[in-house]
Amino acid sequence: MRRTLSVAAAALILAGCNTQTTNPSPVTALSAPTNLTYEVEPSGTSGQPSGVLLRWNSDTSSSLSHWNVYSRGTSTGAYVLRASTTSNSFHDTGQPQLDYIVTAVDGIGSETGPSNTVEIDEHLVLSTPVSLTSVSLNGSVGLFWSDNAYTANPTSFKNYRVYSTSYDLDHNVCGTTWQLEGTTVAPEFRVGALVNGVPKCFGVSAISLQGYESLWSPLRNDTPRPDARNVLLTTEQSDNSTAGFRYWDDQNADHLAQVAELGHVGSANSNADFVLERDVTGKLFLTPTRTGTSVAVYGSAPVEDLTSIDIAPSTGFATTAVEAVPGWGYVFKMDGGDAFSRFGALRVSHAGRDIIIFDWAFQTDPGNPELSPSGR
Repeated sequence: MRRTLSVAAAALILAGCNTQTTNPSPVTALSAPTNLTYEVEPSGTSGQPSGVLLRWNSDTSSSLSHWNVYSRGTSTGAYVLRASTTSNSFHDTGQPQLDYIVTAVDGIGSETGPSNTVEIDEHLVLSTPVSLTSVSLNGSVGLFWSDNAYTANPTSFKNYRVYSTSYDLDHNVCGTTWQLEGTTVAPEFRVGALVNGVPKCFGVSAISLQGYESLWSPLRNDTPRPDARNVLLTTEQSDNSTAGFRYWDDQNADHLAQVAELGHVGSANSNADFVLERDVTGKLFLTPTRTGTSVAVYGSAPVEDLTSIDIAPSTGFATTAVEAVPGWGYVFKMDGGDAFSRFGALRVSHAGRDIIIFDWAFQTDPGNPELSPSGR
């Protein structure tokens, strides 16, 4: 509940705490300011806003000279003059005081009684988002989280804030220098303009209408990776020249994946990672052909999309052929030539008599099994 002061009581409090406060017996044609509201500014740390923005209704009277803003740190303390301003708003930086009031002052220095009191009430903070998941994308990461902060208190909800920092995959630890990626009212966000193969760490908080920031969601790491859609291969039996696929061909031997080195369709004998073959019954198979390349079926059921292929399995890889079935996902494990494996995802979207159409993704970070996330 907001605390309010009578004009006389407020004048006595103000007069007792500062010589620049309101006159105990205001004599002015001005009215006391009305509809004083506030919004705290999130800092990234729950319970520690970086400031508070006060706003109140403007007064168009020609007698108005300025407004005085008063604050106090406790509910029983005296109000102290915080600032004077000719704008009907005031930005107080740093940790906010507990209570604020505003008065109007005319051209001869007479001051009105106080506005309504606003109490900076940290108990209005929203619930913490209870979960955070992600999907690795090409040059970006899709984030998804529980919408419990909104559903628990929709009338007080303002938005979510999304933060990011670096991530050390080898030591499984997030960096300490966080930056704000953006805000959203939906429980999802696409973080763009990321470098493929560079791990990132993410966190999400909920913001109330008053600006209070919740504790952060669980942290989530992810690594963007290149991908492509609707690639066509022919069977070796029908057209050998377009039967092979190579995820990454390190043409300059620098162990770094450049765009021009990724996703090559070539002949069955072009040192491809795998070749599309048709057997005597008409079934199509993905056959690993390059030394150090093996394949595993992803899961035990079809996948909805390429992005549904999350983390590469730790077991189940073999150099034997697997049937290419529309809707199913596959993961290829390849020798990177530098003591680290590379992982590629594939989802078959169409299979004909002598062709398949598929989507693929490749994780450029050495040893990283994220096709979406995890650790080395």
